[in-house]
Amino acid sequence: MAESHGNNKVDYERIVESEQFKSFMKVKRKFILPMTVFFLVFYFLLPICTSYTTFLNTPAFGDISWVWIFAVAQFVMTWVLCTIYVKKANSFDEKVKAIINDQIEKGGNA
Repeated sequence: MAESHGNNKVDYERIVESEQFKSFMKVKRKFILPMTVFFLVFYFLLPICTSYTTFLNTPAFGDISWVWIFAVAQFVMTWVLCTIYVKKANSFDEKVKAIINDQIEKGGNA
């Protein structure tokens, strides 16, 4: 599949087969996979712990139990992970533009 990029054509199939793109995808996976695993574990830990244990029901500060602290921490965790991802995605976008520009400079022979 070739697509016009300015006056040049970009062959995305060749880009996908290039070592530069494969290296990029490896780096991206190394970032996304641990973040996803962490998110899922942290997210599902609350319903699992409240269903099968009682230690989160103990008071932390006055009438506030650990369940409430954990639940609020999930909101904080979501916003933090989203912020980290957006910043990292910007660097991914720059790397993709560089890969496309390299492919254009090589005349479609990435």
